[in-house]
Amino acid sequence: MSKDCGHHESKRKKLYKRIGVGILIFILIVALIILIIWAVLKPSKPSFTLQDATLYSFNLTSPVQLTTIFQVTVVARNPNDKIGIYYDRLLVYANYRNQQITVPTSTPPNYQDTNAVSIWSPFLQGQNVPVAPFIGAQINGELQSGGVYILIRLDGRVRWRVGSFISGPYHIHVTCPAFIPLGNPNVGISVEKNAIKYQLTQDCSVSV
Repeated sequence: MSKDCGHHESKRKKLYKRIGVGILIFILIVALIILIIWAVLKPSKPSFTLQDATLYSFNLTSPVQLTTIFQVTVVARNPNDKIGIYYDRLLVYANYRNQQITVPTSTPPNYQDTNAVSIWSPFLQGQNVPVAPFIGAQINGELQSGGVYILIRLDGRVRWRVGSFISGPYHIHVTCPAFIPLGNPNVGISVEKNAIKYQLTQDCSVSV
C-alpha cells in the first residue's frame, strides 16, 4: 500500500514539474515575442515644446519671498507611427536656479494616439515662496537686465501601447528653458488686465 502511494506521489511531482516547466517556457516565449516586437518598432520618446507663457504676477518682496502666477502652454507630439502613449500623470512646476518656485500642477490623464499632438495649458503659482538671499539678488539683477530665466519642468509617468499590448509605467522628465522678458512691453501681448503673454516656442529636453 505504501509503495503504491509513493508511486502516485512521484507521478504527481513529475506532473507538477512538467506544468511548471511548461508555464515557464510559455512566459519566456511571450517575453521574447514582446522583445522582438519592441526591437522592430523602436519606440521614440515624445517631443515637447514650450509654446508660450502668460504672466499675471512676478513679485519679489522683503523679506526675500517670491510670488508668481502664470500660465504656460506645453505641446507634446508622439513621433511614433505604431505606438500610442498613455500619460498617466504629469506634474508641472517652475524652477529658478534649482529652486522650485511654484507648487506642482497636475494635468489630467491623457492618451496620445500615433503621430498625434497633445496640448496642456496649466496655471502655475507660488504664493510668498521663501528664497535664499542670493537667489533674490540674482532675480533683481536679471529683472534690471530685462528678464528672468526659469525652467518649466514636467515629471510623471507614461505607458506605451502597441496594438492591444500596454507596457508598464515609465518615468518621464521634461525640462523647458524659458526667458521671460519682464518689463519690456514691446515683446509681450497684453491679454488681460495686468497679464502679458510671451510667445516662446522653446524646445524641451525629454528623458524617459
